[in-house]
Amino acid sequence: MTHRKIIPRLWLMTDERVGEALWTALRRLPPGSGVVLRHHATAPAQRRALIKRVRRVAAARRLVLLVAGGASGVAGVHGAGHGTGHGLGLRSWSAHDRRQAIAARRTGADLVFVSPIFATRSHPAAMGVGPGRGRRIGTAAGLPLIALGGMDRRRWLRIRHLGFHGWAAIDALTSR
Repeated sequence: MTHRKIIPRLWLMTDERVGEALWTALRRLPPGSGVVLRHHATAPAQRRALIKRVRRVAAARRLVLLVAGGASGVAGVHGAGHGTGHGLGLRSWSAHDRRQAIAARRTGADLVFVSPIFATRSHPAAMGVGPGRGRRIGTAAGLPLIALGGMDRRRWLRIRHLGFHGWAAIDALTSR
């Protein structure tokens, strides 16, 4: 990272299965938290409308919004894409193994979501790699690491000493 970027410690990951719980979760996030809007299966026109609506909420709540694939008017991009994620915007990347962590660094990412740390409903067939192995995977990137996969506040408090910068979740932040 050649210039200082503020990287949130708490992240909400979104996808289509979140549904209307998204709006409650956005209201509950503390200011300064991050949101990664993925919604890959949403039709393009609906996705643009969703991004616009989430962008307004994020601005009002002072949340950092990254959009998978990129979008204009947001803080950055998650993964490969176009838009403000290139240049001075914040760029995140997902890594499930060491090769992907190295790719994160090579693509200019500012942070890496390492997953799945624990078993998760998002990837029911995947076993969690565990916090120690997740940390070893992420160190290949040499970037701030965000623990993802089966994470909740209790687990975050248990593993934060391992060198993770923060944590991300879907279910723990949308189910209540």
